[in-house]
Amino acid sequence: MIKVLIGYYSRTGNTKKMADFVAKAVLDEGAEVSVKPVTEILPDELISYDGIILGSPTYYGLPAAEVKKLLDESVILHGKLDGKVGGAFTSSGNLGGGNETTILAIIEAFLIHGMIIQGTSKNDHYGPVAIGAPDKRAEKQCHELGKRVVRLIKKICVITPAKNA
Repeated sequence: MIKVLIGYYSRTGNTKKMADFVAKAVLDEGAEVSVKPVTEILPDELISYDGIILGSPTYYGLPAAEVKKLLDESVILHGKLDGKVGGAFTSSGNLGGGNETTILAIIEAFLIHGMIIQGTSKNDHYGPVAIGAPDKRAEKQCHELGKRVVRLIKKICVITPAKNA
């Protein structure tokens, strides 16, 4: 069975709500999901998942220190996350407050690990963004991210079935 980890950091609860929206979509696609605060994730755990989605509030245009800490510690896995599917999302206090740069910072770390990232030509191209509490638009974008990640994993597994054998 496909396993997806959704890690998040949330001070106000907004990013946690987004994580839950993404998780529901992952479950709806038939995958197993673990939703955890990044402070409870050990880098070695990342290896056991087919997909990894991280969410962070936007602080000065970058992910929260807690998310960055997990990414920094994941250096011990260099090369071991190759081919896994990733995604990212963020919540922010205002429009144009560094939302996309926060998502891109997470995606950049995933790309260095050799992970596969799929953007979208619709709406939030890099990943879902909520301004303050997630509204219906952000909820829909989170749902789309969860579906997109699982569907991409399914496509990869069909192409390379030995991966999950």
